[in-house]
Amino acid sequence: MGKTFQKEKNKLPNFGVGLGLRRELYSPILRHKNQIDWLEIAPENYICRGGEIFERLVNAKKYFPIIPHGLNLSIGGTEPFDPALINNVKKLFKIIDPSWFSDHLCFNYVEKTYIHDLIPLPYNKVTVKHLVNRIKKAQDIFQVPFLIENPSYYMVIDNEMSEADFISQILEKADCGLLLDINNVYVNSKNHKYDPIRFLDSIPIERTVQVHIAGHLNRGKIIIDTHGEPIIRDVYNLFGELLKRCTPKAVLLERDFNFPKFSELLNEIKKIKTIMKSFKKAA
Repeated sequence: MGKTFQKEKNKLPNFGVGLGLRRELYSPILRHKNQIDWLEIAPENYICRGGEIFERLVNAKKYFPIIPHGLNLSIGGTEPFDPALINNVKKLFKIIDPSWFSDHLCFNYVEKTYIHDLIPLPYNKVTVKHLVNRIKKAQDIFQVPFLIENPSYYMVIDNEMSEADFISQILEKADCGLLLDINNVYVNSKNHKYDPIRFLDSIPIERTVQVHIAGHLNRGKIIIDTHGEPIIRDVYNLFGELLKRCTPKAVLLERDFNFPKFSELLNEIKKIKTIMKSFKKAA
């Protein structure tokens, strides 16, 4: 691991297990705040907003650390970062004071138009070089540790390298952190027929700062990353394999729609915490 990022990671706080600050979950989150350690937001949902939406964020900040996870930075895009987005996100950061910031290893902004989807990138040396430069620019702009997230993808193009090698080269050359989505690892491994544990062993896993864990939709021939289903046993098991290899600073239970009773989400949080405690005791 690069010395610069290693020093940054060592200074980062440990946040435990959190939830996304969704409108539908706001009230139960506050009622059960003693069982939830932190909250994640998509900063794009709060910039240039006022009224009740922004009041929820300000009130939640009284009780929880808030970590932003971007949707529209388009780190893999070829156009300059959107200056309006950058300026407004920086203003938001002055309010929430985040310990780190993350976005997806993808592009979603073309010719000044947001696609509103996470478009995967070709795995080749040219793309690696491009992404490294963009990540370094993002780190300079926001002045907080920056993490990239491994995305799910459903189509394989003519790649020069494996997904693991692609992610590894970017992490090392950009000297940034990893937001490891363990459900995406599982989904991709099933859809594209590779060993998920070997994948974990093939990337600089020690760069993992944050983890996403979620449910998915199994269509038989294809598995879709939805964030709208319960976490399955195999994903919990893969999460355990991750904890054998590193100790993340924070874990997020991702649930974006199709919300169950809040007690079911609390049970999933409890299970995640139990798994994490078991590895701490073993260590």
